[in-house]
Amino acid sequence: MMTKGYVSYLRVSTDEQGKSGAGLEAQRAAISAFVEREGGAIISEYVEIVSGAVDDRPELMQAMAEAKRRKCFLIVSKLDRLSRKVSFIANLMDGNTKFVVSELGHDVDPFLLHIYASLAEKERKLIGQRTKDALAARKAQGMILGNRTNLAEAQAKGAASNRARAAQRRENIIPIIEQIRGAGVTTMAGIANALNQRGIKAVRGGSWQAVQVQRVMHASA
Repeated sequence: MMTKGYVSYLRVSTDEQGKSGAGLEAQRAAISAFVEREGGAIISEYVEIVSGAVDDRPELMQAMAEAKRRKCFLIVSKLDRLSRKVSFIANLMDGNTKFVVSELGHDVDPFLLHIYASLAEKERKLIGQRTKDALAARKAQGMILGNRTNLAEAQAKGAASNRARAAQRRENIIPIIEQIRGAGVTTMAGIANALNQRGIKAVRGGSWQAVQVQRVMHASA
């Protein structure tokens, strides 16, 4: 009997959680226990420190690509570790990536997955609204939000950071594009369509177009 293979994906939302290990070890333990019960093996592990509402997640894309390449399961401890967006979960379910949530198991009803995804998205919106309300209350009390004396410096750093993230995202996309080309899809439009079907966002967000694929491939040449 062939051993089930799993590519593990862990996610926490802040730098503090990532540095301290808070949350990561709990996810790792839950996944390891599940895989052991299934008599499987963890092939590799990917860790990301980013909000579940952010689409730009290169580690997740690499984990998905490896799971597809090795024809094994992508595994997370909880569904919201994948995303807090219903659309993302729905696209993943409709795609070719096999994934499993350790707390739900292999045989969970797809209908329940949609419900859990909806609850996660609702929670994300509630958290966002509470944050906006708190900032509005502070502003109403006369508090100055942010450091205005360093605004230009902060903007420059932000622009540099955005460029660096875009460059890193291009590097992470290239192996996936090569995998698609290796499967026989060679046109820019075909590659763009394949990326969209996998639920992978374009470098600057949104859906892929042929011209965006061409730019990424040209930049990496």
